[in-house]
Amino acid sequence: MQKETIYRIFVEKKHGFNVGAKKSKSDLNRLLRLKLEDVRIFLRYDVADIQENDFEKAVVSVFSEPPVDNVFYETLPALQDYTVFGTEYLPGQYDQRADSAAQCVQLLTQKASPKIKCATVYAVKGADEEELDKIKKYIINPVEARLCNLEKPLTLHEKNPEPVPVYVIKGFIDMDRKALEQFHQKNSFAMSIQDLEVVREHFKKENRNPNQAELKVIDTYWSDHCRHTTFLTNITDVTIKSDNPHIQQAYKTYQDLFEKFNGNRTEKYQCLMDIATIAAKELKEQGKLDNLDESDEINACSIVVNAEIDGKNEEWLVMFKNETHNHPTEIEPFGGAATCLGGAIRDPLSGRVYVYQAMRITGASDPTVPIERTMKGKLPQRVLTKTAAAGYSSYGNQIGLATGLVREIYHANYAAKRLETGFVVGAAPKKNVVRLAPKSSDIVVLIGGETGRDGIGGATGSSKAHTVKSVDTAGAEVQKGNPLTERKIQRLFRNAEATKLIKKA
Repeated sequence: MQKETIYRIFVEKKHGFNVGAKKSKSDLNRLLRLKLEDVRIFLRYDVADIQENDFEKAVVSVFSEPPVDNVFYETLPALQDYTVFGTEYLPGQYDQRADSAAQCVQLLTQKASPKIKCATVYAVKGADEEELDKIKKYIINPVEARLCNLEKPLTLHEKNPEPVPVYVIKGFIDMDRKALEQFHQKNSFAMSIQDLEVVREHFKKENRNPNQAELKVIDTYWSDHCRHTTFLTNITDVTIKSDNPHIQQAYKTYQDLFEKFNGNRTEKYQCLMDIATIAAKELKEQGKLDNLDESDEINACSIVVNAEIDGKNEEWLVMFKNETHNHPTEIEPFGGAATCLGGAIRDPLSGRVYVYQAMRITGASDPTVPIERTMKGKLPQRVLTKTAAAGYSSYGNQIGLATGLVREIYHANYAAKRLETGFVVGAAPKKNVVRLAPKSSDIVVLIGGETGRDGIGGATGSSKAHTVKSVDTAGAEVQKGNPLTERKIQRLFRNAEATKLIKKA
């Protein structure tokens, strides 16, 4: 392999501005019961595909702020009595710092985007080997990151293997129950074995075996994340233990409404989803939902309101959406909480409205418990709580969204899995939103940020039962948010000329 030119720098906050390093030292000493003398933190940048004079310009305008940063070229400063280690994202995980730096350098030079790799390097003084292992375990979440090589690589360009063609599952339609169970376990499907039997019967009728992609698509759309199978569980027997008459009356009201709207429909049954939505049918019949915006687009709850804009009355669409990201936040709290907000924004954004306000309600166990009492296979509650808050606020600040209410509920029942919910509200002039039926001659446009391995299987992953090994094996199931790209799309959709070209999103 021919060696390419790679420029390397280490950036460290100057004394008085090194708040992050001081806080890390304080946290490690307090939480891990250590007596560290000092902690220094360096951001490492490896840069290729750039001319030397352009790199020098970028050092003082992109990679560092001269008034508050010290820059070290190629090697770290003398670190006598310090132990040094570095962390980096797993291959294929989206690195926003590297991506943003590359975009900024491209804006600066007006040339092709350089190749940039980032790492965080820690220098620790006053720790033995056993204490260093504790520190690394606390700092590095194996779902998203790993220890990095401290040597400079020969190249920053990764070679990705060509994807193999999807293959047909030979003998699938002839599998008996035992064979299906083995196939189900081997492929780690989120759908149940009963679902897989239904799929087998479908392809039997078509007299063909499905291919791998077809089964993965079905598994995604039949997962609890997409189909809400838990909420669709058939309720056949209910016992109300409470003496509260209001609860009993509420359930009787639901049963009466179910009989009213679904009594003659054999395909309908009582379930949590029906309990949650049947009131809307009753309100609509009573004429109390005259402002409901109805269409065959299912993005976010939408109503029509009259708004006074510059002294004139206009019809506006107001949309509401909430998103839960309990599982992703549990195994990777920064990215999970960040994409909780980003995912909530996505749906009203698909409705071509601009999101103005957010709310965050979460649940956690006691974050003050000693770290050694952490449940096996889980991150400490303190790490979950603080890192998730940082992820949510990072996304909100970058996309420019105000969160009016933030509330965390602390309860022991959140120890096994935390609650992470985000709520948003958005609006746009009704005249700017066109909803038409697509035709075969229409153009389909896909817009958004680049994707890596992160997020693959996310919908099915969050629908599976998890074990102590999940934190090591489920890394690809957590998306890494790209708030800057989503902000660009939000701004694009404020342009009426653009949104009126969209039939459906």
